[in-house]
Amino acid sequence: MRAKQRVNNKKTAKYPSGSKNAGAKTVTVKPAGYPLKGMFHEYPEPSELDVFEFYAREQWNGFIVRKGDFLFDRRMFPDFAFKVIDVDPENSEVGKNTKFIVEDYEMDFFVPEIKNQVTFKNIIGQEKAKQKCKLIESYLKNPDKFGTWMPRNILFHGPPGTGKTMMAKALATASDVPFLPVRATKLIGEYVGDGSRQIHQLYEKAEEMAPCIIFIDEFDAIALNRGYQEIRGDVSEIVNALLTEMDGIDEHDGICTIAATNMRHTLDSAIRSRFEEEIEFSLPNIEERREILTFYTGTFPRKLAKDVDLEAISKLTHGYSGRDLVEKLLKNALHKAILAGGKVKMLHFEAALSESAHKSTEPPIGMFA
Repeated sequence: MRAKQRVNNKKTAKYPSGSKNAGAKTVTVKPAGYPLKGMFHEYPEPSELDVFEFYAREQWNGFIVRKGDFLFDRRMFPDFAFKVIDVDPENSEVGKNTKFIVEDYEMDFFVPEIKNQVTFKNIIGQEKAKQKCKLIESYLKNPDKFGTWMPRNILFHGPPGTGKTMMAKALATASDVPFLPVRATKLIGEYVGDGSRQIHQLYEKAEEMAPCIIFIDEFDAIALNRGYQEIRGDVSEIVNALLTEMDGIDEHDGICTIAATNMRHTLDSAIRSRFEEEIEFSLPNIEERREILTFYTGTFPRKLAKDVDLEAISKLTHGYSGRDLVEKLLKNALHKAILAGGKVKMLHFEAALSESAHKSTEPPIGMFA
């Protein structure tokens, strides 16, 4: 982002005699980061507020500041930027009596879920994944009994919509621990250094809530192979931060990191080697598709017509994920029935199937011919 003001207009400010706006009463700033890549991976933490306030007044005395401007600290940290969040009064000058307020780094990119309603019973199929998750459940219920042999870093991988997020939530429910979900793209900050800082803060927050699960979805967005530097120049910084947390240099007792991706081949090899377990999620087979169809049509607010053949539908949905079945097929068919004002009929499923982007590899049968 381009700075609006390089805070260099110290000598140009002119205020009418006796103007109340001649001096800023309070200036609220927030650490913004370094303007150049490759300088530091960590943000400096302000010292005692009184010390920082004295330092800030002495350094920026006479500078005229407005909301949205950037103040550059050129002494202790090369060109480290603070963004001006608020000024009272607006467009006023820093003076010897100006009070500085430093906003804390915010963790607004995820909301911890203390309780959720998803259980293993909600997940149809993925039996191998469920069995492997039992070990993690045992650890989260009693971290002490595992000692240094705890399952800390787990990778869920497989096609989109196969239940990776649901499995992580179900594991949190079974273990009765907080679930901290975060989309990896939210960890990529606006400024240089934001990504690594937010990763470290995520683990600091998790330590306060341990035992708990950190669930990072779309993991490849931040754990991309460092060979893709030309595409994502900040990937090295983020990868290094992840390695620090996953290596366990600082023991994170009671924290299980579960990362999910449908692009396992793009992950950085150094990060992938940190996972003790890689759990694969697969597309449902015909029996599992039939079970998914039966379960979710049972929750429909409209009844199924007698002509609906779920067995036939399950054969025609080869290649569909569980999410595809629910979102693209069942929901579409139900909405068509609601608009028609009657039961959910086979013709509604036929129409939903024809609109779907998926094409069956099974030969059409019965009324679907």
